[in-house]
Amino acid sequence: MAQFLLQGSKVLAVAMTGDSVKAKNGSMVAYEGQMAFKKMTGGGDGLRGMVARRITGEQMEVMEVKGHGTCYFADRASEINLVDLRGEKLYVEASNLLCAEGGLRTGTTFTGLRGAATGNGLFTTTVEGTGRAAVLSDGPAVVLRVSAQYPLQVDPGAYIAHTGNLHQHFQSGVNFRTLMGEGSGEAFQIRFEGEGLVYVQPSERNTVGGDV
Repeated sequence: MAQFLLQGSKVLAVAMTGDSVKAKNGSMVAYEGQMAFKKMTGGGDGLRGMVARRITGEQMEVMEVKGHGTCYFADRASEINLVDLRGEKLYVEASNLLCAEGGLRTGTTFTGLRGAATGNGLFTTTVEGTGRAAVLSDGPAVVLRVSAQYPLQVDPGAYIAHTGNLHQHFQSGVNFRTLMGEGSGEAFQIRFEGEGLVYVQPSERNTVGGDV
């Protein structure tokens, strides 16, 4: 099994003994030992995955890295967050997925109206199975727990990923800044209900309709 170890907060070292990982295309910054790199068609899902991604607009450029030694990954000095999966599914924006163990399954799923608000499409990338994945964030990510008693509202531009049995609802919202006419209020929000974890970054991507 590949071993994931953070070198600081912005470089991921993956030790492999014949294992493989799926990584963001072009994210390798160095390696030790014998490694082979192969671009994966359709984000690693074969022809069906390639067609699905073209239809949905969810862009996921992935390479397979396999060998003996240690490979180092990074992406534009972004913070790296490790996620341990134990049979559940991780929902993550394609641009935020840095690396996943080779045994984890990747796919594409419908996310509803959230995509319409952010302009990122109506679909998002999924990673499923037992193993580790590494997720990128602009600044240190905050992991927020959602429960039946405590639903969560998130700015679409700050959302990175989530796990668990969560339902997403797209809703409009008006905050104090909007009322004051500053033009920086959050016109759209994602409401999460159920049981699970939501990963949020302390920086907002540019979104379509994100501001009033």
